[in-house]
Amino acid sequence: MSQDVPVLQVSGLRKSFGAITVARDLDLEIRQGECVGVIGPNGAGKSSVFSLIAGVLAADGGRVILDGTDVTRLPAHRRVHHGIGRAFQIPQPFAGLTVYENVLSAACSGAGLRGSAASDWACEVLERTGLARRADTLAGALMLLDRKNLEVAKAVATRAKLLMLDEIGAGLTEREVAFLIERIAALKQDHAIIWIEHIAHALKAVADRIVVLNFGEKVADGPFDAVMSSAVVREIYMGLKEEAGHAA
Repeated sequence: MSQDVPVLQVSGLRKSFGAITVARDLDLEIRQGECVGVIGPNGAGKSSVFSLIAGVLAADGGRVILDGTDVTRLPAHRRVHHGIGRAFQIPQPFAGLTVYENVLSAACSGAGLRGSAASDWACEVLERTGLARRADTLAGALMLLDRKNLEVAKAVATRAKLLMLDEIGAGLTEREVAFLIERIAALKQDHAIIWIEHIAHALKAVADRIVVLNFGEKVADGPFDAVMSSAVVREIYMGLKEEAGHAA
């Protein structure tokens, strides 16, 4: 992967459902080693944009380019093979399989590995995500943090270049969120990461930039402190309207 080519390039992405617009001429770039946090009020289009990038939804217009390859017209499973890995807010592991078997399945189906190559890679992913100690545990018996972590591990096991994390911190305690932050920071070294999250301090700890969406439109893109202190974000995202003469 060339450092000169963004892992993800989104340009002019558009999608509407009747009068409801979930992506309005959206432009976005993310490079390896970079984490971009995505915030916005409920209904802002965050998860829909993820689905457009992942290929679950078909765009009305625009382009999605992954590591220099145009994947705009490819279905979701083909985009996985090109390097998109997605972790969902509500984990859905194969409950009757062990943690190792879940990760092995992702290595086989997503990364196309077989035999010892698949097994070795699955074990490496378990080590990287801190799940090696749970390798033989049935996924259905895991506590929430480990289920969330397994969701991330499955995405990594597909040999993803781009990790898409959709509110994976939801429902966790502060201590568990701290653990998650540590893992995501480590994974950032050799991935591009885009992370929808409502836990602001988690994004501040890991994200290099914050993108704010509102009704499918990107209204801010920049460093955490600058974005969170801007008047437009205070009004749209936090519901704090600046009084005349005191706008930030």
